[in-house]
Order: sequence, then C-alpha cells, then structure tokens
Amino acid sequence: MSSLFPALVGGPGEQVALRFGDGERSLTYGELAGAAGAVAARVRGADRVAVWATPELETAVAVVGVLLAGVAAVPLNPKSGEKELAHILTDSAPSLVLAAPGADLPAPLAGVERVDVDVDARGTGAVPKDRATEGDPALIVYTSGTTGPPKGAVIPRRAVATTLDALADAWQWTADDVLVHGLPLFHVHGLVLGILGPLRRGGSVRHLGRFGTEGVTRELTDGATMLFGVPTMYHRIAEALPTDPELAKALGLARLLVSGSAALPVHDHRRILAATGQRVIERYGMTETLMNTSVRADGEARAGTVGVPLPGVELRLVEEDGTPLGAYDGETVGEIQVRGPNLFTEYLNRPDATAAAFTADGWFRTGDMAVREPDGYVRIVGRKATDLIKSGGYKIGAGEIENALLEHPAVREAAVTGEPDADLGERIVAWIVPTDPQSPPGVEELAAHVAGRLAPHKRPRVVRHLDALPRNDMGKIMKRALGDA
Repeated sequence: MSSLFPALVGGPGEQVALRFGDGERSLTYGELAGAAGAVAARVRGADRVAVWATPELETAVAVVGVLLAGVAAVPLNPKSGEKELAHILTDSAPSLVLAAPGADLPAPLAGVERVDVDVDARGTGAVPKDRATEGDPALIVYTSGTTGPPKGAVIPRRAVATTLDALADAWQWTADDVLVHGLPLFHVHGLVLGILGPLRRGGSVRHLGRFGTEGVTRELTDGATMLFGVPTMYHRIAEALPTDPELAKALGLARLLVSGSAALPVHDHRRILAATGQRVIERYGMTETLMNTSVRADGEARAGTVGVPLPGVELRLVEEDGTPLGAYDGETVGEIQVRGPNLFTEYLNRPDATAAAFTADGWFRTGDMAVREPDGYVRIVGRKATDLIKSGGYKIGAGEIENALLEHPAVREAAVTGEPDADLGERIVAWIVPTDPQSPPGVEELAAHVAGRLAPHKRPRVVRHLDALPRNDMGKIMKRALGDA
C-alpha cells in the first residue's frame, strides 16, 4: 500500500511536524524522517513492539518509526497497574519496548528488551520503503477491560488510512491545519487522530503535554486552527470562559473544535457557543472501529449528535434480536452496528471474542445504543450494558436524562443508571455532584425538572449525591464503579 505518511517522503522538510510542551521541543518533517527512520531500522523484522506512551516527543517518534518499519505498535498506558500491564505484555509478547531516555519503567517490563528513542538521531536520512500491505497490523490497542482483562484490538493499516482520509473529507482537514491537543497517546483519540492524523495530512500538531486552558489560549492565539478534546476538557473550558476573555477570543479564532470519546453535555455546548460564537462538533468511534460518524465541517452542528456516517462506513440500528430498524424517526432506540474498512481485524488471541463481536455478514456489534434522524444524524443514548434502562415498558437512554439534569443550575455533574425495581423492572437513578454541596437538589425537584423537559417516564426515581463522579483517563464516567462510590 502507499505510505501512511507521504509528507515524510520528499515532503516539506523544514515545516514543523511535531511540537510538545510550550514549544521547547519540536521536530520538522525532515528531522522526524531521520529520527523515525532510525527507529524503523532498529525494529525492522520484529513482530510487535511496545511503546511506553508518555505524552512527549519520543512517543510520537517511536510509533511513526515502528509503522515505517511495517511492524505493529502496542501503545502502553503509563498509568496501568502492574497486573493489567503484565496481562498486556503476556498477551501481546512484544520483542522490544521503546521509551524516552530516563523513563522509569515498572517491574513487568523488566523482562522486555528496552530501546531508548533518540529524537536527535538522523539514521541514513532516507525513509525506508513501505513494504507493508493494507491488511497488516498497524496497532494493537487494548480496550478498557470493563468486563474482564483488556482485549487487544488488532487495527490494520487500512483502518488507520481510511479513517484519517474520511475525517479529512468530513473536516476539510489539510496540510495548512495546525492541531492542538493534550490527549493521552496510548488511545485512538490522542494517538491516531491527534498525532498520526496531522502527519498523514502533512500538517502540524502541537501537544500541550498536559491539558490546560492557558495552553489552549496560547496555541490558538499563535496560529493553531483545530482543537481536539474530551468532554472533561471542554467542561473545564466552559467553566473558565466567563472569567477568561482571552480564552474566549482564542477559541473564536479556531477553524474547528472537536469533542470525542464520550458525549459532550448539551449544556456545555451552549455555554461555549454563547461565549465564543463557535460550535463544538462531535464524532463517534471506538477502539475496534476507529471513527464511524462525525458532524461535517460544512454540515449542521447539532448539539447532542455525532453527525452522519463517514465515507466508506455503513451504519445501522438493530432491535434486541438483531432485526434492523425499519425506519429512522429520531425516537426509536436501537444498537449501533457498523461495517467498513475502518474495522479492526480481531481481538488478539481471542477467536471466541472476535466471533461474538461480529454478525454472520460482517457487521460489528458496538454495544452502543442510539437513535437516528430521518436525515441520517445519529444521537448516542448510551452503552447497552450500562446506559439502556428498561423501565415501565419503555427503553430509555441514560444520555438524554443526563443532559436534562445538567441544565438544572444546582447540578454540576450527573450520571444516570438503572437499578432493579419490582414494579417498573428498572428505576432510574441519578448520581449528582451538586453545585452547592451544602444545598443539594432533591429527588422531587430533579424529577419535575426532567419530566418537564423529556417525559414523565424518564424522570429519576432515586437521587444520590457524590463529591465527584468516577472517571477513567479519557474522562469517561465509569458507571460500574458508581455502586462503590
């Protein structure tokens, strides 16, 4: 197949490709070609190579080098516990681990040969010829493991290329764009979209190292055109905007603000739009599928939706028995199934889990529940396992109730789950972080608030107050942990 990174071969050698922190560490395309080429020469012939994915320049160079060599990269989350890390290493069996010089690696990596990444290396000065095929593995990314040990999703090079090209079409993404983000680099969002995306386009990426509104202001004011973030980041932005006019001005300069990895509450959409004149667009993807849908840059940015299927992606909603919904009305909830070149090929060493994930005709069962408008726009209402509540004969998505709760001034954060109820089957439970812990809203007040915005059967029957909601590294609420909160 053609190179994943055409700009590294005879591209704009003096253009800055990567910049980390506040600008003190950067590489041009010419320098990246040399440093990644040196990594490629070192790892060529390996089966899999682990990358200690800290948010710094070495991680980007390592992953690009491994891909240039036609080898599969296994990004490792530096915050993983030793038990989880040991499982991933046993399962993926990497022959090497690439890390930044001086990085302190935990005990489970002691038995894996370590190679430090030299960002100043120039190798032979020539990028190695890409001999990999489109079906060859590019990445093995481990899922969160909410129902057991993490599974390694084998993502082929075809999926990386087609997803990034489809997003380029949807977002009008070009070599002129400069992306700023502060996302982790062990995950699809931060690594594939946030690092490999700009490099495939021939543009630039400025990684903040650690997310902060000051860094966002600095980079957007200094010419960055796009911002990628997760809802936690945009919530912090929305909270800061009333007292930070420079941040509002900087966001107003952006060409595109993109949120993903979880649903962005409608309340935050509205606050950011009111302060900046900018609409945040959302997209929908998974580790196993990369990206499936997005609001288009030239389309209508409807708050609370994730847009339409990307080019090349087939998407349908199905009933519990797998029967496709006959028509889309914006109200009927179904499970999302997708099919296309963006899909992973298998769960490593798990043929049973791989077979269970797909229908006989190749549709991937996402486990995500959604409604779809007649014009194709998709609105996610939650995960089948944790966010679909069956109450009083209705199928109810937790997401729309959470959005309604967040519109109440006494609610800072909200999560909604179901719990067994002898009469209703399940009753709706609202987990609330109150704006004022000394005066938390009660169940009657919140039930009336939700019933007035949605429907009476969607009102919470139980309200539980928390100091904070449990979240993972990507800012997603861990609903399975709420019972322990």
